[in-house]
This record gives sequence, structure tokens and C-alpha cells, in this order.
Amino acid sequence: QSYFVPVGFGVEFPNYIVDVKKDPATGEYTEAIQFQCLERGGVRVFEGINFMSRKPTMTNDELSAMHHRAAAAGMNPYGAAEEQMHLVGRRDENLPKVDNNWQQMWRAIGVDKLLELLTESIEDGGR
Repeated sequence: QSYFVPVGFGVEFPNYIVDVKKDPATGEYTEAIQFQCLERGGVRVFEGINFMSRKPTMTNDELSAMHHRAAAAGMNPYGAAEEQMHLVGRRDENLPKVDNNWQQMWRAIGVDKLLELLTESIEDGGR
């Protein structure tokens, strides 16, 4: 398991990578399962489970395999069972890139460079 703390809406969300699948030929990550859990005052106030894939569309068998891996990792009590989750649609990859005022502002203040630095840091283990 791997752990990092993303920040959203001014709150740090402990984020655990509980499963990854790699391409055997390239070693590149092709799928990941994340779990976030936030407690305040001993009360769990948020749980989030993310199934992520580099493929824009997964087959039912591929998605089912992710559910099985999540169950094997003990995540079903937290909402990882098929009947407890819903799919979030992805934007068609053939559409033109989004480049609106938000993207331009993020580039102007350097968020893109910060994200590149963060990605490099994660990829090299924070060394």
C-alpha cells in the first residue's frame, strides 16, 4: 500500500493506494484502486473509493476484476461492492482539449509546473 495526502476544499484527505495493476511489458501502471477515509473527533465523516484506469472504456470483465481485487483488499464494508458504486462518465478523448479561462489561469500562476514537480516526486519515491 502507498499513502499520500491530497488536499481538496481546504481539507487533507488521507489517500491510500490499495491496489495497482501494471502492464507486464512496460511496467506502466494501467489501473489503480484508491481509498480515502477522513475522521474528525473519532467519527468517520468521509469515505471515498476510486477505481482508475488509463483506458477510456473498460469491459465489464475488467471492471469486475477490479471489484474482486477491492474485495480481496477488504474494501467491501466501505462501499467497494459493485452494487454500492456508480460509474463516472469520462469525457470523449476525441473532443478538442479544454482550454478555458480556468486552464489559462492555472497555467499563468504555475499550477501546471507544480503538478509536474509533484508527479516527478511521486514517481521517484519522494527522493
